[in-house]
Amino acid sequence: MMKIALLPNLGKKDAKLHTGTIIRTLHDCGAQVLLHLPMEPYFGKLPVQFYDDFDQMIGDCDVLLAVGGDGTIIHAAKHGALVDKPILGINLGRMGFVAGLEKDELNFLDNLVRGDYKIDERMMLEVTYPEEGRSITKHVVNEAVLSRGALSKIVDFTVSSGGSIIGEYRADGLIVATPTGSTAYSLSAGGPVIDPAMDCILLTPVCPHSLFSRTVVFGSKTALTIEGCSQYNSDVFLTLDGEDSVQIFEGEQVTFRRSDRRIRMIKLKQNSFLEVVKEKIGK
Repeated sequence: MMKIALLPNLGKKDAKLHTGTIIRTLHDCGAQVLLHLPMEPYFGKLPVQFYDDFDQMIGDCDVLLAVGGDGTIIHAAKHGALVDKPILGINLGRMGFVAGLEKDELNFLDNLVRGDYKIDERMMLEVTYPEEGRSITKHVVNEAVLSRGALSKIVDFTVSSGGSIIGEYRADGLIVATPTGSTAYSLSAGGPVIDPAMDCILLTPVCPHSLFSRTVVFGSKTALTIEGCSQYNSDVFLTLDGEDSVQIFEGEQVTFRRSDRRIRMIKLKQNSFLEVVKEKIGK
């Protein structure tokens, strides 16, 4: 029996209703549904096995199923990458670029339980930065952003690789993104859409003070080091996948490279990446 760990975002509209439907559908398909114990007040009467230990639940499952928007799915994908578990996202948000199904496509869950699906592997980004005298390394799915504080002035960023300066930007920020993240913040900042099957690193400036600052796409073996400074004593913050945020002080460097971890996205439908792009933003 397939064990599916369900990770719903109940903050989304009608998420409790849709999650209940997903639980019943999976049960009818012959799967065992796992939920973290804090979800018991909402789904305690449904056929679910509750886990007090979240990490044990992730370790015991065969598949992670995230219910929510792109942020929910990305957060769940990080848990899956730690233990090499595949993930399926069901979209309750607006765009849902990383989702495998929409909320009205639950009939495909029978294919999931029968093992009739493909796996799309996608690269992650490894980000190393200083914090309180220590070197911290984290892994991101979409992007890492170096940006000025809300009340700060513009920042000068220096980008290096292999000890050589390869670019200098005066901008509100810099986005370092994976191909998966090319359809997120980088796209809003004018960056290109990249097939997530590729391995590469995107560098996209945010509101650059130059007519010729465009996204640069680097090979997957490139390691980038970025340092920000400002004559206005502006604050600079590093934000990872829109979740974790830490202040980076003048003279400190942040390094970005391809992670040795990969996320494994379950693909149940036959649509291509270009078809997804056309559906989401090409109308």
